[in-house]
Amino acid sequence: MRRAIISDIHGNYIALKAVLAHIADQQVDEVFCLGDIIGYGPQPCECLDGVIDNCKVTLLGNHDQGAMFDPEGFNSSAERAIFWTRDQLENSRVSRDRTDERWDFLGAMPRVHRDGDWLYVHGSARNPVNEYVFPEDIYNQKKMEKLFSLIPKGCFQGHTHVPGVFSESRNFLTPEETAYEYAVSGEKFMINVGSVGQPRDGDPRACYVIQEDNKITFNRVEYDCNATADLIYGVPDLDNFLGDRIKQGR
Repeated sequence: MRRAIISDIHGNYIALKAVLAHIADQQVDEVFCLGDIIGYGPQPCECLDGVIDNCKVTLLGNHDQGAMFDPEGFNSSAERAIFWTRDQLENSRVSRDRTDERWDFLGAMPRVHRDGDWLYVHGSARNPVNEYVFPEDIYNQKKMEKLFSLIPKGCFQGHTHVPGVFSESRNFLTPEETAYEYAVSGEKFMINVGSVGQPRDGDPRACYVIQEDNKITFNRVEYDCNATADLIYGVPDLDNFLGDRIKQGR
């Protein structure tokens, strides 16, 4: 089994296209998406269509949820972006015949997916949509003990846009520290698969993982982040900072 796992596309269709093209060359059996297809970025309709057409399992992210309901806990920039995104989903002429399909897809996305010993969420095993698990949380013993108690073997998640491996022994390894490959052992783990459309680990390249039975591989994919940034700059309701950050990977 070879499974590609993507997350946090955030309306960045140029990045999504590059990642899907990369995945097509990896001989994977299926693609999972861990949520936040939309929000922040300039092409939400195209991203939803790309995920609908290519992903076997897609989970609910907090920005996906925010587009359907009132956004909670969003800063002003993110809130403006989600209201603009909602308007695009309702009124865009991009593949207008798919408008109902997109809303139905968003409304049907589950919060959690389980496959044997593997757990898939957007945020965390405890709060699948909204809880962040940051690298520095390895020093929060109570939080980590609770999270690992809810994980049968391995958990795949996104939300922070910072890829890496959390081990049950309270370590966090960046993709570089694992040489982009993590060997599955007897120890429980959490994998943050990183972000396709808005990386925040200082590397602007899109990130995703390939899961195999005994190995997890991190992949970085070049794309034209300047082109996405220019699209953002052209939308008054999207803060220019959202374009700046994808060029800087922060």
